[in-house]
Amino acid sequence: MKLAFAAATVLMFAVPAAGQQVFVVRHAERADAATGAPPMMTTDPDLSDPGKARAESLATALKDARITAIYTTEFKRTRQTAAPLAKALGIEPTVVPAKDFPGLMEKVKAASGNILVVGHSNTVGDVIAKLGAT
Repeated sequence: MKLAFAAATVLMFAVPAAGQQVFVVRHAERADAATGAPPMMTTDPDLSDPGKARAESLATALKDARITAIYTTEFKRTRQTAAPLAKALGIEPTVVPAKDFPGLMEKVKAASGNILVVGHSNTVGDVIAKLGAT
């Protein structure tokens, strides 16, 4: 498995057996973080303006990556991070509950094409580890 850094802090993994690429990102900046509110005081904040700009940058960076599936959690910040790319590609993101890590990994491993996973700071590392990277 190969790990590479790309624009917009995208982590890419090549899964050799399938020739598949898995792009893993943490959601863009939350609006409550921009206001200085303590983390998670708002249970489901939108993206901040810089976060929305980063989501657009992600779409630009990955528009030619031949992504066929996008996975997010139920939280607005992951869905809003994925939205510009999903719209550009005509893909409806699959929402997997944040607490259903095994379900997410089943979907990732069952996917046949290149995929994007938009997660959280406490899940991105787990996805990377489960894909076999250290």
